[in-house]
Amino acid sequence: MFLAIDTSAGTSVAIVDAQGVVHAECDSADTRKHAEVVGDFIYSCLADTKLAVTDLTGVVAGMGPGPFTGLRVGIVAARTFAFGAGLPLYRVVTHDAIALGETAPVLIATDARRKELYWSTYAGMDDAGLPIREAGPALAPAAELATHVPHFDHYALRKAATVRAANLATLAQLMKVNGREFAGEEALYLRSPDVTLSAGPKRVTA
Repeated sequence: MFLAIDTSAGTSVAIVDAQGVVHAECDSADTRKHAEVVGDFIYSCLADTKLAVTDLTGVVAGMGPGPFTGLRVGIVAARTFAFGAGLPLYRVVTHDAIALGETAPVLIATDARRKELYWSTYAGMDDAGLPIREAGPALAPAAELATHVPHFDHYALRKAATVRAANLATLAQLMKVNGREFAGEEALYLRSPDVTLSAGPKRVTA
């Protein structure tokens, strides 16, 4: 039984079993209130299913791509919950979860703000039902997507405004069963954060 958390777009939390059955799911399309709702969503999913933390077997974190501020909320929540509960943490690429179930070549695009899109291309799925990523995740101006994606016309475009944590959990279950490598610890921001540390001490004047 996996608890999955994703904040790459809105906020989504779900509990899904090894057979892919969704036992609880909470979603919000709001792209600004991740920190305010993610804890309540986790609590609600556990309460709705009447599951104890000890009934869970793993925590799934969506690693993006996604904007810096929002994405890190979900990753930190997943890491903290997994550490506190003594559960393994499974990291997955969010675009892979969106592409789950696509059998033909597809281009996944999600909002990166600043008139840009995150994109990944997929050739369909393999014999295990897992998406075959060919390129990405990468970042491109929304108006120039076709010129940044190799063989753009080969793919059906899928623009996703939201992400379901349930898909992340199902993807992670498939990856675990089939012995696939999970995503690394590095979050897929694909651009530098807006806030940076100053080069030196700030001068104070009277």
